Amino acid sequence: MPRKKNQAAITLVLRDQQPPLAVDHETVPPHDRKLDFGERWAYAPAPEQSDYLRIRPRYQLFIDGKFRPPHSGRYFDSINPATEAKLAEIAEADAHDVDLAVKAARRAHSRVWSRMSGRERGKYLYRIARLVQEKARELAVLESIDGWKTIRESRDIDLPLVAAHFFYYAGWSDKLRYAFPGRTPRSLGVAGQIIPWNFPLLMAAWKLAPALAAGNTCVLKPAETTSITAMHLADILQEAELPEGVVNIITGPGLTGKALIEHEEVEKIAFTGSTRVGKLLLKAVAGTKKKLTLELGGKAANIIFEDAPLDQAVEGIISGIYFNQGHVCCAGSRLLVQEGVFPAVIRKLRDRISALRVGNPLDKNTDIGAINSRVQLDKICELVDSGLQQGAELVQPRLRLPKKGYWYPPSFFTGVTASPRIAQEEIFGPILSVMTFRTPEEAIERANNTHYGLSAGVWTDKGSKIFKIASKLRAGVVWANTYNKFDPTSPFGGYRESSFGREGGLHGLLPYLSLL
Repeated sequence: MPRKKNQAAITLVLRDQQPPLAVDHETVPPHDRKLDFGERWAYAPAPEQSDYLRIRPRYQLFIDGKFRPPHSGRYFDSINPATEAKLAEIAEADAHDVDLAVKAARRAHSRVWSRMSGRERGKYLYRIARLVQEKARELAVLESIDGWKTIRESRDIDLPLVAAHFFYYAGWSDKLRYAFPGRTPRSLGVAGQIIPWNFPLLMAAWKLAPALAAGNTCVLKPAETTSITAMHLADILQEAELPEGVVNIITGPGLTGKALIEHEEVEKIAFTGSTRVGKLLLKAVAGTKKKLTLELGGKAANIIFEDAPLDQAVEGIISGIYFNQGHVCCAGSRLLVQEGVFPAVIRKLRDRISALRVGNPLDKNTDIGAINSRVQLDKICELVDSGLQQGAELVQPRLRLPKKGYWYPPSFFTGVTASPRIAQEEIFGPILSVMTFRTPEEAIERANNTHYGLSAGVWTDKGSKIFKIASKLRAGVVWANTYNKFDPTSPFGGYRESSFGREGGLHGLLPYLSLL
């Protein structure tokens, strides 16, 4: 049985009573307006065991199948965002290290990997997938410690998908001719791959698995704030006895990525990150022969119609924006609600976020973990401030956030119009902007009123309406009566300022092949 918290720390409010406005400057950022939503319950801690983990005090670069110190001798700290404690020192690669990694990948491609049969390449990918499965518990805990994810998300979503992507592309390795009938597929050579902090291991699998299956070798650069699990993936590559130089992992800041992008012997660039950096990257590769795929930002709209199953829809909204702290580019951060059900949806949404638990990401009771970094938290606060200044109303439950770490409570705005920054810019935090519409045509117009085009969600009981609305939404991925569901067999990507190319599925092989 869950036990009640100290009554003195709680304000009780009747459910049918308008909650009073309250401010608590000690527990949340000073600009936040707080609403009490009733009595809270505390759960006995259920932490995932982590004392067996082997986190090295210092992580080196992984080049040509070996760990080696950086040329510059410089390292940067990896910080646990939930505690602000230093976890380890990470090597900072410079242009010299990047050159070593690319040349190692070039040798491995010309001498080993491109000459190997697809059947043999598939065996290595299959072996990597099995090792990921065997070490899934350890990797999930590392992902939650180094990043921000709750253990439930790392354990139940990320790690199974990581293994699934390697398994899936292992199956394609010896079937490339059948994938593209009448064409002769050839690998490109060296692929430079840059991944973000929101899905460290999963993004690595998204990039590495299709590239290796297609016969390319890789130089992978993880995000500066989430590099530890990538280096543990390097351990798995060694254990799988992957030929030296086939995958190289270099860590460092933006300058490291810039050196990788500009290297003359890199034939393919795959980047997942911000739209701003993606635009710079487009300019950098213009006029070169490098192939490019970009997976950038998004400002997805979730559309709830009057005939939708409201409880199911609200739960989909919660999982689409709050359980991942809004830290996904396809997070449904704009909610469009048909006016007839707006009061009911707001009431259900308000009650639901009041029950969410924010805290230790390793606690299996936790719904919302930490924000990835201080920089990201500051950006969230700045955007929320702008929303308040532009007249929107912020709704938040009263939460006693931890004193250490980077935290933000689940929140949503009402009274949002189409033009404010909170309706147009990625927040990458647990913040939802709620708007209303009257007709399906108005919903489509509002949903498409953004320069992004990555994803969207439609909630209705009518199948015909789903297909009609989905066909008019300018989004690469549209979920119906669900949200944030991924599968390695399904391509993912958008258009406009959200994406350039596709990842996943058969389509994910195309950017890594030359079809003759």
